[in-house]
Amino acid sequence: MKKDKRPFEVTKNKGGCFMTKVRVGVAGYGTIGQRLADGVAMQEDMELVGVVDFAPTLAIRALYEKGMPYDLYMAEGAERSSFEEIGIPVKGTINDLIDKVDIMLDASPAGVGAKNKELYIKEGIKAIFQGGEKNEVADVFFHGYANYEKGIGKDYLKLTSCNTTGLIRAADCLDRAFGVDNIAITIIRRVADPGDYHRGLTDALRIDKAPSHQAVDLMTIMPHIRATGILVHTPVTYGHIITCVVHGKSKIEKKSALAEFEKHPRIRVVTTDEGFLGNASFFKYGRDLGHCRGDNYEIGLWADSIVEIGDDIMFAINIPQEAVTIPETIDGIRAAMNMQLNMEDATSLTNKYLGIGRFKGMFKKGKC
Repeated sequence: MKKDKRPFEVTKNKGGCFMTKVRVGVAGYGTIGQRLADGVAMQEDMELVGVVDFAPTLAIRALYEKGMPYDLYMAEGAERSSFEEIGIPVKGTINDLIDKVDIMLDASPAGVGAKNKELYIKEGIKAIFQGGEKNEVADVFFHGYANYEKGIGKDYLKLTSCNTTGLIRAADCLDRAFGVDNIAITIIRRVADPGDYHRGLTDALRIDKAPSHQAVDLMTIMPHIRATGILVHTPVTYGHIITCVVHGKSKIEKKSALAEFEKHPRIRVVTTDEGFLGNASFFKYGRDLGHCRGDNYEIGLWADSIVEIGDDIMFAINIPQEAVTIPETIDGIRAAMNMQLNMEDATSLTNKYLGIGRFKGMFKKGKC
C-alpha cells in the first residue's frame, strides 16, 4: 500500500486537548451508508469528509433537504446532471474523495465494493467492507469484540453481517466469561429492510439449507467454537430474532449468564413484562427515545428467554439489522488506523461517542 499522502488532521477536542482526527469517506449512501456517515460524524477523533452515491435516491434527496450536512461525491459512471438538475450540489467524483481521506467505509451494493477496492489499492487507501462482500475482499474478517487485535494495522477489513455481528456479541460475552464449546442457533430473519419493494410481498416463510452462513461465519471469527444453525425468512421488516443454545466448557447458570449480559454495553437486557414483546417493540422504543430513524445500536436480549436445559443454556436476542453493524465498523477504523491497540480501549471510545450503554443501571432490576 502507498502511504501516507497527508498527515492526520490535528484539532482540539471539547476538553481543549490536542487530538488527531482520521479522515473517513463513505461509499454508498443507502441503509448502512447513511448510518455509517452519522456514526463517524459523532466520533470526536474522526472527520467525515464526504459520501458517495450513484443517483439522487430518496436518501440523497433527504440529505439535500437537511441542508447537505455531508459533502456528496459521485460514484463511477454516475451522471452529474442527474443531481444538479434538481439542485443537489456535487463536490466531485469518488476519486476526488479518495484523495482526501485516510480510509473508506464501503457500503456499496454487494460486488461493487470489490470493484471499488481497485481504486483504493491504486491510491493507497485503506478500506472497510460490509457483510455483502465476499470474505476474499479483505485481509481480516472482523468483529470489534471477538477479534479486534487481528485488525490492527490491516489495510482491508470486512465486517460480519448484521445477524452475525449481534450473534457474536452474545457468544463472545459468554465465551470470555465461561468458555464456549458449541452453539446452535435458529434465525428468524426479516425478509427485507423497510422500503425494499423489490423483495416482493409474501405471506409465507422460507427455510434455508443448514448450516446458515451466520453459524459458519461465527466459526471463522471464533474458530475454537463449533456452531450450526437454521435460518427462516419471515415477511417482516423490523429486525431479526435469533434463538441460541450454548454449551459451555462447564455448565453456565442462568444467573451468571444474565449478569454478564447486563454488563455488556452493546447488549440491552429486557423482559416481556416490560413491554418488549417482539422485534417491533425495539423499533418503537428507538423511535420513542428519539433515535435517528428509530435506530438501536444494541442488540436486545430477553432475560425471560434464558433457560437452562441440562448442561446447556438457551436465550433469544433481537437484531436491529439496519444499525447493529455501525459500532463494529467504527471499531474497524480504530483497528486499521492503529488508533487504539486493544479491544477495550477501542470499543469504549466507540461506545462513548455513539452514546451506547447509557441506559445501563438506570432502571432497578426486577425478577425474571
